[in-house]
Amino acid sequence: MTLLILISLLAIAVYTSGFAVTLWKEKQKGGALAVFFLVLSIVVLPFFTIF
Repeated sequence: MTLLILISLLAIAVYTSGFAVTLWKEKQKGGALAVFFLVLSIVVLPFFTIF
């Protein structure tokens, strides 16, 4: 079960990072930084709650 959670969180983080890169390329730097912080929270928070 932990492996499934880890894989799904990784997939969400990669997809969201791609969206942040797209925003950055479209010169929307503020939105891109906000999405990067969202990705960081997606990666870090499960270690406090799930694992």
